[in-house]
Amino acid sequence: MLLKSVILRIVAASLLVLLSASAVYADGHCDFAEEAIKLGGIAPLSPPGATGAGVIIDWAYQQAAADVNADCGVDIAGVNHRLEVITGDSEGISERGQALAERWIFEDGVRGVVGGYHSAVALALMKITQENRVPTVFAGPWNDNITANGIIEYEGRPPRIEDGVDYIFRTSPANSMVAAVAAKWIIDLGLDDVIIMTENTDYGIPAAADERALLEAAGIAVEQYNFELGTEDFVPILNRVLARPEPPDAIHVLVTGETGFNLNQQMAELGITPSVDTICLAESFAGDSEQFWAAVPDGNYCAFTRVGATPALFGDIATELNAKYTEQWGGVAPSFALEPYDSVRLLAEAMDRADTYTDGAAIVAALESIDVELAQGRYYFDYGSHNPDLPEGEPTFMWHQWPDPIVTVVQYFEQGQSALDAAVVYPPVYQTHGTDYIELGASP
Repeated sequence: MLLKSVILRIVAASLLVLLSASAVYADGHCDFAEEAIKLGGIAPLSPPGATGAGVIIDWAYQQAAADVNADCGVDIAGVNHRLEVITGDSEGISERGQALAERWIFEDGVRGVVGGYHSAVALALMKITQENRVPTVFAGPWNDNITANGIIEYEGRPPRIEDGVDYIFRTSPANSMVAAVAAKWIIDLGLDDVIIMTENTDYGIPAAADERALLEAAGIAVEQYNFELGTEDFVPILNRVLARPEPPDAIHVLVTGETGFNLNQQMAELGITPSVDTICLAESFAGDSEQFWAAVPDGNYCAFTRVGATPALFGDIATELNAKYTEQWGGVAPSFALEPYDSVRLLAEAMDRADTYTDGAAIVAALESIDVELAQGRYYFDYGSHNPDLPEGEPTFMWHQWPDPIVTVVQYFEQGQSALDAAVVYPPVYQTHGTDYIELGASP
């Protein structure tokens, strides 16, 4: 029923966006060329992908295109071109991502690719967009290699910049950026024993490895369990957790979408976490409070990592987009609405500045030099062919990586609470309730 409700809402939202866009075309203030500029937009719209996120990602693509077109589209040599995003269903499966890229490039004639969400899909798809010189701005996939692959070997392949141009960019954080915040929070809380439960994907396994390395370096014992996306019954593994001599201090779930929600709810039903003994650290999708509470009604006091600015930090573009999101969906626009929206706007802006939508290398050059304020903040890229020498100690994933995504740890403390009202507990600079953790049953 939840999935059916979400699908009905996205159909209604898409109709509203299309109607508003049609009104723009009909009012006569924009004189568009016959040929539209097409982008391919990746979204997991079917299981085992995170369908709840997927429908919002598609909504963000269409809203971004409508907003660009409301400003007379993309100006190429004095001619206005409409922007069109063709959303493809990745299902969260890498092979589906490859098929989408091939269809977009060889059949639909797309001039850029945006979005993503699942790292496995992005890693598979980006090989095709790179080889065919299609500028790609990922929003959502966190695997470090999505951008690190620009200057180091990956899977035995030569670096993408062998021919002098790397077509892959990212506006969401790398795994290592998120893992550092989550691990630092656990370390600063003084915990000794942690379980990581991760999906067996190109997102989950590297994310768990990054966090585990940081925790073990701090002397914290770490136990890890891996799951396939689509798993429904976690009880056999959870019984092993219950059989431990001592409960863990925390369990961090790195399992996306509905699978992760099922895991969180089953742990809550068994009294594992959240509990007085064990901190619940859910996957970041828990920031979609409506879907979280519908799927995890016993998840009060769960914490989660949140990527993206809070409403208090929203600029004009984010405030306007958030108002539209709230009207359509309720709650606050999450990162997986802001990121794909910005990826569309970034590519449109780069094409406008490059004065072309067909010359991929020129669009890449415009992206590398871009400095523009959008929904998530000010976008720029420190390292690329415009500045290829990373300083010693700078991680390789910073190549074509937006350096300023905000990552926080947020905690619910009231049943059914909006993510807007939940407490930001870490890092201290963003803390909203004067504490780095709220004990079960307490109120800050």
